[in-house]
Amino acid sequence: RFYSIERPRKSKKLPEVLSIMEVQSLLAEINNIKHRCIVGLLYSSGLRRSEVLALRPEDIDSKRMLVRVNQGKGKKDRYTILSATLLKELRNYYKRYQPRTFLFESPNGKAYSPTSVVNIVSRAALRAGIKRRVTSYMLRHSFATHLLDKGTDLRKIQVLLGHNSSKTTEIYTHVAENSFRDIDDLLS
Repeated sequence: RFYSIERPRKSKKLPEVLSIMEVQSLLAEINNIKHRCIVGLLYSSGLRRSEVLALRPEDIDSKRMLVRVNQGKGKKDRYTILSATLLKELRNYYKRYQPRTFLFESPNGKAYSPTSVVNIVSRAALRAGIKRRVTSYMLRHSFATHLLDKGTDLRKIQVLLGHNSSKTTEIYTHVAENSFRDIDDLLS
């Protein structure tokens, strides 16, 4: 007798994305090398906050220019790309801080706090003059969207993000600029 009751529709929101200029200005506002490396990995590798905080020094593969994500969401291992620019920063960071267990450690040697990452991103966005609320997940969305804008194949983006289904990754086609470039202006 409950079969006739309709379920409410789940809302489908588009991901919020920063422009490349906004990401650059956000990174420029971060002076602390550890913080810059954290935000750099969130954006340039498309990592989730929890994945960045779980990284160990040995997960950075500088020979293959890859970042290994161990037991990410869904308990899956995967590789994603490592920026050459960020690798230089990571090397400087490593020499300075010499992390033992986790790549990013708190002063007591434990994994860095998720709340600290939230504060790093929001404060940098504020200093960069970005008016809207910026989250670490927006950097992941921006990673996928900017790759799509540059012509990267959707399947490759799916692998980098660790999505099981291509449907999950396809959401970025709705916000990518190149999705709208070839459409004629009706008023011109």
